[in-house]
Amino acid sequence: MKMKFIGIIPARYASTRFPAKPLALLGGKPVIQHVYEKVNGILDEAYVATDDERIEQAVKSFGGKVVMTSPNHKSGTDRCYEAYSKIGEGYDIIVNIQGDEPFIHPSQLASIKECFNDPNTDIATLVKPFTPEDGWESLKNPNSPKVVMDCNQYALYFSRSVIPYKRGCETDEWLRKQTYYKHIGLYAYRANTLAEITRLPQSPLELAESLEQLRWLENGYRIKVGTTFIETIGIDTPEDLERAEDFLARRM
Repeated sequence: MKMKFIGIIPARYASTRFPAKPLALLGGKPVIQHVYEKVNGILDEAYVATDDERIEQAVKSFGGKVVMTSPNHKSGTDRCYEAYSKIGEGYDIIVNIQGDEPFIHPSQLASIKECFNDPNTDIATLVKPFTPEDGWESLKNPNSPKVVMDCNQYALYFSRSVIPYKRGCETDEWLRKQTYYKHIGLYAYRANTLAEITRLPQSPLELAESLEQLRWLENGYRIKVGTTFIETIGIDTPEDLERAEDFLARRM
């Protein structure tokens, strides 16, 4: 039977580095509208999940679907589950799309969907290979988590450190001698899995690295990893928005 996919886009108004980020204008449209329009039509359904009436009204104004959620969630995963619970059942897979990724590509969503052709997949996510041109500074950046996978493309570990360690090699040669993978924060979960993982307590590895996906690995869930070669621009700061404007202008 064909699986049904629903995309949920968590969007908070409050942000330490960039308040009101989902409503910031990019090419004359709110950032959240760019994300919604990229997702809607690729998946069977799409909703924005927010805790703020200003975002709710903005989504309704451009004809999008939106569901209000609690302001007390600690993660986008928890917000996704509340939204999915309110929307109702009928979907096999829930795709969690970050609300600050206006350049998410259809092929990336297709890669996530393909991961569930494997019946052993509980959760899916994406990686992008680092290139030698990225350089050591980019590779070692702790804000860009790295992933190592097994031979079947299941995640073994996620880390803010550089993994694997390339023994007997100068760091400026690591990217030429080893393929490293950058984690792309796009997730998808089977419906029953999403319900289960939101009830799990924080785990030791998660607390050490501040990466919630380690909680899932520690509890035995299998995370299938798809690969993308497309670079996107996430918007975390006003400076990122300026970069996104330049990127959008070059594409037009």
